Amino acid sequence: MALLQEWRDYAYSDEMQNSKEGQKLWEQYFLLEKGIYEKLLADPSQVVEGTVEELASRYEVPLSMMVGFLDGINDSLKETNPIETMEKDTPVRIEIDTEKLYYNMVECKADWLYTLPQWDDILTEERRKELYKEQKNSGTIHNENRKVGRNDPCPCGSGKKYKQCCGR
Repeated sequence: MALLQEWRDYAYSDEMQNSKEGQKLWEQYFLLEKGIYEKLLADPSQVVEGTVEELASRYEVPLSMMVGFLDGINDSLKETNPIETMEKDTPVRIEIDTEKLYYNMVECKADWLYTLPQWDDILTEERRKELYKEQKNSGTIHNENRKVGRNDPCPCGSGKKYKQCCGR
């Protein structure tokens, strides 16, 4: 079985999603993930290469969590890795598309990542605001023909009534 499937079967299992052990796993994962991103974003133009096992060793994380990290960052790379078939000796390449990465971090609501101080040297504050707004608006449905009533659900998708959300 490929490493990614093993990670998903373990990390996303019902018992891990609904247990203290699972909560600890995700807390540890998010902490390790943040550390990897801090190192990668220190020099985002650097292309990182190696096998999955070598990268896990380089960033001092368990192999399974490196697989989870590679799964998470794959859509933010200039060229994706073969994550579905990855084994520990599979060569991978991390060449970040910084704007895509920031956008995806906002989409995942990973504020501990898109607020890292390293972003100050990578994207201007104005560009980060544009990407943030662009991502938030990507899920908003605009219906030009109908006026939203104050008691209707808010079109931003928050689940609140319009008067309690964007209608203020």
